[in-house]
Amino acid sequence: MAKITVMEWQRVLAFHDGRFERLLGPGRHRYNPRRTTHVTVDVRPQLLHVPGQEVLTRDGVSIRVSATASWLVSDPVAYTNKAAKPAQVLYAALQEGLRAKVGQVDLESLISDRATLDVEPVRAEVAPLGIEVTDFRMRDLMLPGELRRAAMDAVVARERGKAVLEEARAEAAALRSLANTARLLEEHPALLQLRTLQVAAERSTTLVIDPRVQRSAAE
Repeated sequence: MAKITVMEWQRVLAFHDGRFERLLGPGRHRYNPRRTTHVTVDVRPQLLHVPGQEVLTRDGVSIRVSATASWLVSDPVAYTNKAAKPAQVLYAALQEGLRAKVGQVDLESLISDRATLDVEPVRAEVAPLGIEVTDFRMRDLMLPGELRRAAMDAVVARERGKAVLEEARAEAAALRSLANTARLLEEHPALLQLRTLQVAAERSTTLVIDPRVQRSAAE
């Protein structure tokens, strides 16, 4: 008898004379080396990247999008026996899911909300293969050159408009303050003299008194 050690993140399928016999969990196991074959499956979470795909949005704009998916092997037996290359089946399902999502929305909606993709159809397709998809997200959205420039121009125009609006608000506030001050001085002329004394008290201020103005005020 021989021995095999299975790590915590592994599951090992034992085949006796070509037929599946049992699934070995973490630990040390004995087996007959003459008639037993082992297949090791890694059950740790994995990340699969779907590179840029050329896709048409609902409003007919051609864009390139990429996505990432987190997945793991939930059933090592099905993962080994149901398909020759289950990872390729998963990749194809993710491609189709990405294209279906982009084709259902227009460009504006896709730009404003592009994080999470519909993972349920992908899960349903790969679940019989012993694969569980835990997350499916759009990663990059690449616009054609003309659309990128148009989007940048729109952002610049929007920010410029905000700056102009803030400047207009500041000017309006300053005018209101001046109007209030003028009305207050008109109602209370003595405040102007008090303000003059305050300014004169400052060290960096030079105060020039015109006698003609004083005579006119006295008259």
